[in-house]
Formats: sequence, structure tokens, C-alpha cells
Amino acid sequence: MSSAELYINLTNICSNWSALNSLSNGSAGAVVKANAYGLGIKEVGISLAKAGARDFFVAIAEEGVELRRAIGHGPKIYVFSGHMVGDTSLLKNFNLIPLINSAEQLAFHAENSADQSIGIQLDTGMNRLGMEGAEFEAIKDIILKLNPDLIISHLACADEPSHPMNEKQLNYFNAITDNIDCKKSLAATGGILLGKRYHFDMTRPGIGLYGGNPYSGSKNVVGLKLPVIQIRSVLPDETVGYSNTWTAKKITKVATVSSGYADGIFRCLSDKAMLYHDQIPCNIIGRISMDLIGVDVSNCGENPDHLWLLNDIQSIDVLADDANTIGYEILTALGQRYNRSYI
Repeated sequence: MSSAELYINLTNICSNWSALNSLSNGSAGAVVKANAYGLGIKEVGISLAKAGARDFFVAIAEEGVELRRAIGHGPKIYVFSGHMVGDTSLLKNFNLIPLINSAEQLAFHAENSADQSIGIQLDTGMNRLGMEGAEFEAIKDIILKLNPDLIISHLACADEPSHPMNEKQLNYFNAITDNIDCKKSLAATGGILLGKRYHFDMTRPGIGLYGGNPYSGSKNVVGLKLPVIQIRSVLPDETVGYSNTWTAKKITKVATVSSGYADGIFRCLSDKAMLYHDQIPCNIIGRISMDLIGVDVSNCGENPDHLWLLNDIQSIDVLADDANTIGYEILTALGQRYNRSYI
């Protein structure tokens, strides 16, 4: 098989959700936006629903439609982008709950879907999505008459526990939602770890479900196995790959594996990251190209027929450090050419 194989452990995703649900003061929802962080919204959604998740969060209505078709009726599906033009029939026909982000969205919703449930998203300092405090206060009476299903906000610095922004946002969220009889949610994965003051009625774990930081207790979810196409001996002073960026200092056994930046393996990992043959680390050498990567397998006792880029040794966050990015980006960039196996 010439295509790489991506293994996605649904059992571990559900185990991670159960652990984060147990840590939560209320219940834990599940964030499955961006195709469940690149791992398959249908497969992940069905598994989490069977595990007991009853509240799901997606970025846009179209994602909600795909999820609803997979998990059926029952669980609630909230849409972070709110009620956008073109969403009306999708929200109604697939029973999706828009998280209203502005007075304009609220007016649009009232005009087009007055009988449809809503949630409210507040901006408590991130300046990304949601109503600011003054805007919310100005129309609060109108909002409360609509009996919102949920009020949420989002922490900007939850992955830095000592950052003063966390306490500032918590206090502000408390101040503007005080005495409102409605379910509330502030914490995603990082917020859960900040403690129960941040949990309110519902938490919204995302990256923690998929094996990423800042939840150190998260079980690994993905394995990525790349097939070796060819192995050659490269002599001293010969080069590997485009632009001659790597030169052999000794006789080197070089494997060419099938995958590249077209598959989400970032070019900036060239000459930095490594792959694994069993427990043996093997350095990427030369530039990563669109479909191929050169790897030094000189230390392998046998010629490998495949190498692992992601495994229990090299997690998404370890690879992200080499790419100067975050585990979220590693996951969501995973390409469509992989042969995906759910376990």
C-alpha cells in the first residue's frame, strides 16, 4: 500500500471525554468543530454520543447538519457562529441551536426563526466572538424573554493558569450573568483544569478529547504510519532533497517515505523532526517535498517497510514543538490521502 495510514483511537477519545466529564463540576459537552479537529465528525460524534455526551459544539451550521445526520435526534448541537444569512432552514430542519453573537444576529433570528431555541455568546475580553457587556445589557430583557438555552464565553489564556486574564474574565462573566436563570459555560479544556470556579453548568472540552495539551492526562488518539517506497545508500558529500539542504558526512542509509506537505506534514519540519521504527528515532533529512520525505534509517537493524510520524512516543504536541506551532494545527492539517482506520 502506497498511501499512509492514519489510525484514530475512538476508545481513547471517549475515555478522554469521560475523564474530563468527571473533572467538570457540571456536565461536559464535546467540541467537534473542524471535522472533529480533523479526525472525522461522523465517527467521533457517534462514539461520543454513545459514551454519553449530550451537548456538542460546532463552528458553522453546515458542520451541525453533518453531525445531526450522524448522531440523530436527542443530543443538542450548538453553533458558535450563531445565526448567519443562509442558516435559517438548516437551523430549523436539523434542530441546531445558534449561539447569538450580536444584537444584529438576534434581530435576524427573531425575524426569521423566533420559535427556534438560541444560546448567547458573550465577549468577556477576547475580542473575537460574542456580545460585549454593554451590548448585552442593552438588550438583556429581550434576550431573557426568549429563554436562551445557554450563555457562554471563552477564555483567552486558559492554557496559562497563572495569567491574570483568566481571573479577569471569570469575574466579568460572573458580573454580567449574575442572577440570570440559565445554563452557563465558560471553560474549554484549559478552563476545566483551572478549577471548579470556572466550570459553571457545562464545560466544553475540545483539544483534550483528541490527545493534546494542556490536559496532561489525555490519552494518545492518533497514530500515523508512513510507507517506505525506497531505500538507498548515500555517499559522503552527496545531498538529499531539493536545494541540497542536507549533505551526508558518512555513508547514510536513506529511506524515502510516501507523504509530504500535501498531507499536512509541514515543510518547516525539514531537517528537524523525526520518524520512528519501533522505538528507534530516525531523523528527517533534506527538505520535505509535496509527496515525499527523506529519512535517515542508518540506525535501524533492518530495512523498515514503514515509519511512524505520530505514535505513543511522538505526540501531536511533540511534533508541534518542532514546527513551532500547536497540536491543534497538526491535527487539523492532516491530509485526505491517508487511509483512515478507526479503532
